[in-house]
Amino acid sequence: MPNSLIAARDRFAARHPEQRILIGTREWGYVEAGEAGPALLLIPGTLGRGDIFWQQIEALEGRARIVAITYPGSGGVAEWAGDLAELCNRLGLGRATVLGSSLGGYLAQYFAAAYPHMVERLIAANTLHSVGGIAARPPYSSDLDSAPIDELRAGFGRGLNAWRDAHPEQAELVDLLLAEVGGRIQEPELRTRLNALKHGPELPPLDLPRERIAAIESADDPLIPPAMREAVRERLQPSVAYRFESGGHFPYVARPYLYVALLEEQLGLPVTRDGWGDGELRAR
Repeated sequence: MPNSLIAARDRFAARHPEQRILIGTREWGYVEAGEAGPALLLIPGTLGRGDIFWQQIEALEGRARIVAITYPGSGGVAEWAGDLAELCNRLGLGRATVLGSSLGGYLAQYFAAAYPHMVERLIAANTLHSVGGIAARPPYSSDLDSAPIDELRAGFGRGLNAWRDAHPEQAELVDLLLAEVGGRIQEPELRTRLNALKHGPELPPLDLPRERIAAIESADDPLIPPAMREAVRERLQPSVAYRFESGGHFPYVARPYLYVALLEEQLGLPVTRDGWGDGELRAR
């Protein structure tokens, strides 16, 4: 049976093909959509290209100016923050709401600290507050430069298939992510994304008022444990922390309508769906 998520993502990608841009020595990918409204910069995690946010882009592109990025095959968090500032300048994005998930959430926090004048709002999603100790945990404990790429991909596969076994209702999401890690994300990009956290800098102090900071977490996130979620909130002191009761590490794919609703709220747009989905999303 065809995977409806992959089919929907592929239809979106055909309508919004990824563009490429050279910034310094690094080639970035990006998807651009919408011409008017508040600016929104979307930064994926390790297992996504820019179009992993296709459901949010489709829902908002008539009301917002959106850029979703794909990482280059070199560099790290500090260099990427400078590249994103240059990308926003070249595209005329102006001051944007910046949402990053997982690795992207760490980069978004660094970007907001380094370039606060470019950030209207920061939304740190399913992410971490520090890279301290990460090098000792798989897959970061591997030699990420020379370990066989099939070994690294297989490690992700084991984790994803374990999630499928525990959550069979999300089998299509797992297949989508397996396709990403299985080759849609090219080898240099995958190694670079992993190294970006393994060798990442600690986050600089953040100089944004708390009313312009939000956090997103999931109660069942297998990669961001409760203590880390609490540490993220403690560091950011967000004005609102959205909590998905279910959604795992990828609530923007698993719970797309609720994710759109919280983005509408953060962007100051009319919320198009009533309520928060029978208690599946809570704001505090």
